[in-house]
Amino acid sequence: MSQPVPQPQHRPQSLSADGVVAPDLASLAGLLADRTRASMCLALLDGRAWTVTELARHAGVAPSTATGHLHQLVAGGLLAEERQGRHRYVRLAGSSTAEMIESLASHAPLRPVPVRSLSDAHRRRALSYARSCYDHLAGTVAVAITDAMTERSLLTWDYGPSLSESGKAWLRDIGVDDHRPRGSRRAHVRTCLDWTERRHHLAGAVGAAFFQRALDDGWLARRGTTRVVTVTDRGHDVLREQLGISPDTLAQGEVADVTSASSPATNARSPWG
Repeated sequence: MSQPVPQPQHRPQSLSADGVVAPDLASLAGLLADRTRASMCLALLDGRAWTVTELARHAGVAPSTATGHLHQLVAGGLLAEERQGRHRYVRLAGSSTAEMIESLASHAPLRPVPVRSLSDAHRRRALSYARSCYDHLAGTVAVAITDAMTERSLLTWDYGPSLSESGKAWLRDIGVDDHRPRGSRRAHVRTCLDWTERRHHLAGAVGAAFFQRALDDGWLARRGTTRVVTVTDRGHDVLREQLGISPDTLAQGEVADVTSASSPATNARSPWG
């Protein structure tokens, strides 16, 4: 599949009483106020492009209903659309949109969701342990990495999250480019409030670069086409050697086997994406 052409984001705006243009926050919030649209956006946090049919199955609605919701999300600037022949794909509009949704999810109240099978329970636990959040790592493992970087003064919090000089050197040593791309508007170093852990994990350009390096070097591995990420034996060794994170610490939340789904349809009606 080819990469999508970025779509213009038309953020809702409104006129205030004195005629000044102001952000229409209520309109943006309205896009996510519907459970079906919210479920679709959470699913798209895996960073892939989904078809209308896949999202309809995931949300448990008819394709025609899903199409109507997706039209609203694209028009509101939250999703970008691409077409290949007769097929239509949608994905989140960008990393900033993904981080906004993850942050909103971390502030949202938790609601009980029926567990229909043992594999469903394992999958949810696995997603809480380690998952992709668009282009960076989230979950228990991500929070442990962020905590370890802070404890070793690789990450400082004096004026918000930032890399120390030793942190920059450490990233270079493990093969992660810490330079800000010229012209990039994306935050270089930032954190997301993890919506399962309710604590911060590393995000931004540096978080994405670290995650990609971990995947490329085999420290982490994706589980099929789901958002589930596993820590490999090599990954346990690297995290222990580089950050002092013991396998015993990470094993507390790890799931040995997930009857996973290699297709989005298996996650139908799951709010975990």
